[in-house]
Amino acid sequence: MTMLDRRGLLTGAAVAAALAPMSEALAQSFPLPQGFVRFPIWPGKAPGSEHVTVKEVETLRRPDSGPDDGVFAHIVTPTLTLLRPAKPNGAAIMLIPGGGYSRVAIGHEGYSIARRFAEAGYVCFVLLYRLPADGWAAGAEAPLQDAQRALRLVRSLAAKEKFDANRVGVIGFSAGGHLAAWLTSRAPVESYKSVDAADREPIKAAVAAYMYPVIQMEGPFVHKGSRTQLLGENPSPERMRAYSLDQDVSAQTPPVFLAHAIDDPAVPVDNSIAMLGSLRAQKIPTECHLFENGGHGFGITAQAQSAAPWPDLFLAFAKRHGV
Repeated sequence: MTMLDRRGLLTGAAVAAALAPMSEALAQSFPLPQGFVRFPIWPGKAPGSEHVTVKEVETLRRPDSGPDDGVFAHIVTPTLTLLRPAKPNGAAIMLIPGGGYSRVAIGHEGYSIARRFAEAGYVCFVLLYRLPADGWAAGAEAPLQDAQRALRLVRSLAAKEKFDANRVGVIGFSAGGHLAAWLTSRAPVESYKSVDAADREPIKAAVAAYMYPVIQMEGPFVHKGSRTQLLGENPSPERMRAYSLDQDVSAQTPPVFLAHAIDDPAVPVDNSIAMLGSLRAQKIPTECHLFENGGHGFGITAQAQSAAPWPDLFLAFAKRHGV
């Protein structure tokens, strides 16, 4: 047992026992939607916070958004927000919303999609992760630290929440798709020091989905806003290549579902096409849907048009692969 364990920092059981009071204690601009529970993923402060001075803020995604369509910026307290299904199917999904690595669209690509998958029986967790330009000691690696920790924490809660730890899927959207691919398509490399028993869990998902993902950090199809937030204004060619996730795809990558609208004006569809090629080269079971229209960030809104069926397509894919 480590010194941190002896001090009683959060294990999976401790997290489970503390969910309700922690949710009330966390500051937030808008109340959580009914049925959701939020808890921090780190015991105490997130790692590398010594020089962080930003203040966490939640605002509406658009002026006409409802109160549960918020976005967070300058995240100081990374969290998971849990939604339990009425009829559990024994599996779970961790959702990673996008926001160009400058904010996290927790409502549009978190709450609304969690409701859809909870209806299908999945225990859903929405990740609110730190942003790389906010002064964290880990810099670009800060979101990865949160994603690795969150996946381990989800797995550690399997017994309490009545799902199989080996039936956990990860879905990421836009820049969250970059983070989901970073988490699942490369051989896991420890990005932080273990803090409690939850960190004994493997960094492993059973399936993954990259939705209109930012993949490349180099070349003509890069989403420049995400790259600038992640790597700064003038990253070296070596650094851009290192964070391009069509590079170094692991043969241990779980089955992957890709979806992108061809008319996406923000993140070119070529990002998904490049990732598809890399996954095929490693013989990873992969399904890719390139929709005629839907633009960027279609989520499950009415704007999805031809992309609207993607949740059903993903569910069929996940079930074929045991999730």
